[in-house]
Amino acid sequence: MAYTFRSRVARAGGFLRDHQRAIRRLQWVIVGVYVFLLVVPALMTLPDRTASVFNNLTVLAQFAFWGIWWPFVLVSIPLFGRAWCGLFCPEGALTEWASGHGRGGAIPHWMRWGGWPFVAFALTTVYGQLVSVYQYPWAVAAVLGGSTVAAMIVGWLYGREKRVWCKYLCPVSGVFNLLAKLAPWYYRVDPQAWRQPVRRIESINCAPLLPLRNMKGAAECHMCGRCSDYRGAITLSPRSPESEIMHVAEGDGWQTTLIVFGLMGLAVGAFLWSASPWFVTIKQAAATWLVERDIYWPLAQNAPWFLLTHYPEVNDSFSWLDGAVILLFIAGAALCVGGPAFLGLWLADRALPAWRRPGVLDASGRLLRSRLAGVHKLAQGLIPAGGAGVFLGLSATTLTLLQHEGVPTGWANPARFLLLGLALAWTLRFEWRLAGLRCRRPSVRVAAVGLVGLGLAPFCVAWALFFVVW
Repeated sequence: MAYTFRSRVARAGGFLRDHQRAIRRLQWVIVGVYVFLLVVPALMTLPDRTASVFNNLTVLAQFAFWGIWWPFVLVSIPLFGRAWCGLFCPEGALTEWASGHGRGGAIPHWMRWGGWPFVAFALTTVYGQLVSVYQYPWAVAAVLGGSTVAAMIVGWLYGREKRVWCKYLCPVSGVFNLLAKLAPWYYRVDPQAWRQPVRRIESINCAPLLPLRNMKGAAECHMCGRCSDYRGAITLSPRSPESEIMHVAEGDGWQTTLIVFGLMGLAVGAFLWSASPWFVTIKQAAATWLVERDIYWPLAQNAPWFLLTHYPEVNDSFSWLDGAVILLFIAGAALCVGGPAFLGLWLADRALPAWRRPGVLDASGRLLRSRLAGVHKLAQGLIPAGGAGVFLGLSATTLTLLQHEGVPTGWANPARFLLLGLALAWTLRFEWRLAGLRCRRPSVRVAAVGLVGLGLAPFCVAWALFFVVW
């Protein structure tokens, strides 16, 4: 039975390899729909409050992008790996197409900097809040369209039929990289079969620039199927959703930053500020302080729409003070939620025996231990909770749009708490197993998991406030 299942999964990989032309056609259809929903609503007048998804293209596009596309693309990654990237993503298809017709330059050194996934995610998230990307088509065109144009420019400049943008600069690539580690499928590489002599080797275009021979997980693989059965050594295979984090992923400083201060900190602030009474209190206090000192320019609502929300025709404009307080709130959330989470990881690492990274030896042949290597390894266990938090935030827009259409949403809060509870339980299970790699004593493992759990308390409180209190 197990062999039959594995063989069927392997045949799925072969099916994708053999139907690359059909996949390309599907990608261009998606590109056409994407461009239509991006451009046409931006040329129309803003809808009134009576507009519906059934009678207004702008509302339909809003629901398509923020009610369906982004939340459920996020869900697809831990279910199917980065199949969205390899099979459907319009931005990936366009950057690869541009790369095939561009100048084919070498990838510059600055682009390989490991911090770009976090920086791109943070800047895009914050900018989207400042321009109200979930509400207005011009903001969508600026955020999504701007990213697509940049992807095509990078594709034209660098590589040859490659996805340089996707690998190094895409704002969600880092998030997808993390979530794909939970996927129950990956392309397994058989080292022994790879070493066997082959009469004829056909070239394979791995667009995301992966070292196929040494590929061990699903984090960076786009699941496109092009390399299936290459040299008789690469096979689409099932696996435990926990295997990559437990046995392959080591993490690094930038991945830990993205998990702790990005997914679990900055994103929380971005989703919660508009519902928080604390935001209003801070803004009112700041406005009072400014007025008492005859400083009025920060209260002006004259910023252009591409810097701050500015739609006076629907009585929705941000002042410079609004923008500053949004930035302050998001930064504060990143510190107040992400800081304790990182501290919990650090304390748990200190409670456990030293973590020695497998296979990294010093001059005397002993395994090396980076000062924070144990923290980075433990941080990988937070991926389920961090990913669930981002989905809950994005799905809030889905629920708002459904309510506008008259769909009952009384089931939402129980479903939210169930999802958050399951994600936290999986995270704590990961931490228990990761602690077990370093110590078998139950008391030490319980202490380490407890410290991580305490660090997650502000994260849980933030979502409880959002779901129930605010």
